[in-house]
Amino acid sequence: MNAFTPSAEEPRVPDAGGIGRRTVLRLGAAGGLGAALLAARGLGGSVLAEQGLLSPDGAFAESSTTLGDLLFYVEAFPTSPLILSPFRDVLPIPKALAPVPVSTFSTWAKPPGPGVGQQNSFGSEQHQIWPSKIGYPDPIVYKIDLLLRTHSFTTSQVLPIDADGRPTVSFDAFGARYAAGTKRWLPMSTIYGFNGTFPGPRINAEYGKPCLVRFENHLDENPLGLDRQDFGSPDWSFLTHLHNGHTAPESDGNPHYCMTYGPKSTGYGPKTFCDNLYLNWPAGGDDREKQSFFWFHDHRMDHTGSNVYKGMVGLYPIYDPKNGTDMGDETRGLRLPGVRHDNPDGSFDVDYDVPLAFYDCRLDDGVTTHQDVHDGMGEFPAAKNPATHPEWWGKTFYKHFPNHGFVGDIFTVNGTAYPVMEVKRRKYRFRFLDASIARIYEFKLMASTQGPKSSASLGYGGDELEGQYRIPDGQQCMQFTQIASDGGLLPFALRRDSFELWPAKRREVIVDFTRYQDGTPTTKGDVIYLTNVMKMPNGRMWASSSRFSPDPKYKVPVLKFVIGDDVPDNSLVPQPGQLLRQLPPLPSNWQSMLDNRLIFEVERGSSSADVEWLINGTPFDPSHDGVSLKNPAGRTPLAQQKVGSFNLWEIRNGGGGWVHPFHLHMEEHRVVMRNGQDATKGSPGHPDDVSREDLTALDPGESVIVYRGFRDFVGPYVAHCHNLAHEDHAMMFGWEITP
Repeated sequence: MNAFTPSAEEPRVPDAGGIGRRTVLRLGAAGGLGAALLAARGLGGSVLAEQGLLSPDGAFAESSTTLGDLLFYVEAFPTSPLILSPFRDVLPIPKALAPVPVSTFSTWAKPPGPGVGQQNSFGSEQHQIWPSKIGYPDPIVYKIDLLLRTHSFTTSQVLPIDADGRPTVSFDAFGARYAAGTKRWLPMSTIYGFNGTFPGPRINAEYGKPCLVRFENHLDENPLGLDRQDFGSPDWSFLTHLHNGHTAPESDGNPHYCMTYGPKSTGYGPKTFCDNLYLNWPAGGDDREKQSFFWFHDHRMDHTGSNVYKGMVGLYPIYDPKNGTDMGDETRGLRLPGVRHDNPDGSFDVDYDVPLAFYDCRLDDGVTTHQDVHDGMGEFPAAKNPATHPEWWGKTFYKHFPNHGFVGDIFTVNGTAYPVMEVKRRKYRFRFLDASIARIYEFKLMASTQGPKSSASLGYGGDELEGQYRIPDGQQCMQFTQIASDGGLLPFALRRDSFELWPAKRREVIVDFTRYQDGTPTTKGDVIYLTNVMKMPNGRMWASSSRFSPDPKYKVPVLKFVIGDDVPDNSLVPQPGQLLRQLPPLPSNWQSMLDNRLIFEVERGSSSADVEWLINGTPFDPSHDGVSLKNPAGRTPLAQQKVGSFNLWEIRNGGGGWVHPFHLHMEEHRVVMRNGQDATKGSPGHPDDVSREDLTALDPGESVIVYRGFRDFVGPYVAHCHNLAHEDHAMMFGWEITP
């Protein structure tokens, strides 16, 4: 949202200077401070009483609005400046990171290894399973430094605009004012980056070849003298989670472990390191459990969203060399697109196999108030908030406390806004990742004769400016062949006109750029736009129109493909019915486990806003495992499972008009029931239910039952909503694998 605009259920307070009811509630939570500000704005008791917010004695009245609303902050968001020359910057495709030679890491003061105290800089942990224990070689070692650096989303000039799409004033780093209509170059945004880049490094991994990644914290160092702004972990600590690696808890980067057994803090602070060991070993040693695309990101408690938004994102494709099944060589195995090159440094790259990380952001307009419990009130006192920050104009803007989740109005791919990619006339494999805080996308491949038009020039304003550009004449011209979901290869490929991408989900597709869906051939110079057709004005869910009848005018081009020359192509598109992967079998009697299932309901709560989002009515407590709701057998067990066991878990969306992308660490699951119906052959709107997943998409009011295993490791993990605003405000629970 570009400003606080009350909906039908959130009427404006009469004579309140345009402040909405929800804002009044938030101001009220600040007690005397809030009351003083209300008085200063002329909000008398009679006005509040009319809204049902004050009881006759002047106290704040109970209402259907949760106490989570009662917090001092203003839900106002800037409108980012308009990028004037979209689809000129080339799509960056990260190259594989080089491993550290043995001759180098063996000389480190604290080299990695299997011994007691060798897992982190505190000397407090040991790797639970060293590769030799499972007959694997010693790990390939990588080193990634967490660095304070800068990032540019575009090389284009921009035009500052307001919420109505009209030219407006802008500022520079010294607060000097520029007249409306002045074109500007964007300043660099400050990031916390893995090796100082966004997205961070790409590690191309292989099953059977373990990797150990030393993450070393240098976020206290500021060699460029950068302004850190007012978001990101305030103590500069980190936790890195390989989403969703089959990984021991000490290497999983989850706060439940870190605060229980690890450094006993919220994360690894400056001058510390953590060696995360990724065995690249399928759960239970079962080849049917192999996956194909991970990513790694920060998981620091209470600041996962801000740290991810600030740049802590990395890529981890994983290949399967067994029998050449999926090793990045299109002449072998499944013959999926990819031409592999082994590099002298021990890494390898794969041409025509391209990761695409999607991320939406907002840039500061210099006039929007930064008013948030996290800044100017304890965690970021140096930010001098609540205040406007003209000196931050054009840099990334973030709020911890939108009531539903943060969404941006600029869409980026691999850290670049509206990039262009020249593709050869052949087939490509694309690995899609939604690295956004809350936004859900739905992608189509479209042709457009007239090309992109700015939403502002088309007369749009407010939320309709999100995405900045549209292709009004856009028409679908190609299909996707989906080959994988977040849990790895599908059992069979799916032909799709479009697909949704929820936060943290991955989907892999093949696109054949030699011909259009009607069979006509492409020609050099043809243009195809990867287009988002999912209107999502805020972090609650998609726009009020059904996802099955989207706004036909909302066609936002995100990535421009330009057809290039012909090149050799030995890849094949999987045919309908062709087996890509044997799924681990479900037990024939899985229904008999229903009475003993663990049940977890995610909902908006009625506690303080710091713990606004709850599971089973309880905020995340890192010192205790979660407790299931009473199951049909009448038990309310702890969220604990014995190692080597399997069970059914039910995840319920408690309603309220929100969607929740719910993520379970450690092993993938299989959805067996959705809304009380058998989902083992797929579900309407959720075709991935037939596959393996690590994140389940919960539509409003939905319930899913998943079957999953708990193998190989013992110790604590977490499960949480991957709308990171929800996770950071307590929608997470700890669970444990016991001996």
